[in-house]
Amino acid sequence: MHGGTEWVVDAFGCGPDRLRDAGAVTGLLDDLVAALALHVVGAPQIHVFPDPGGITALYLLAESHLAIHTFPETGVATLNLYSCRPRAPVDWAAALRERLGAARVTVRELRRGGDA
Repeated sequence: MHGGTEWVVDAFGCGPDRLRDAGAVTGLLDDLVAALALHVVGAPQIHVFPDPGGITALYLLAESHLAIHTFPETGVATLNLYSCRPRAPVDWAAALRERLGAARVTVRELRRGGDA
């Protein structure tokens, strides 16, 4: 049976300017892709909402998907990474602190399908 792992990540206390900055947001996702040896399929989809809105980005991966939604008005970023193959642990707090200025990060790891 096949299965995978999904990470649901919430970052709080992020810098509103960073949450509106497409370069900061895609830089974070690119860092995660490189650190986890993921493979992006096609062009990432990125939508920047009009000010004061945030950003929604989706990377379709050979291993599944990586998505982020940012909310500058509340200083929150939400991420979802689903991988059908095992991956090394990620220091989500460090990555989100560095790229988005997160003060607090919560991570839920879910086993999906297979022997979940």
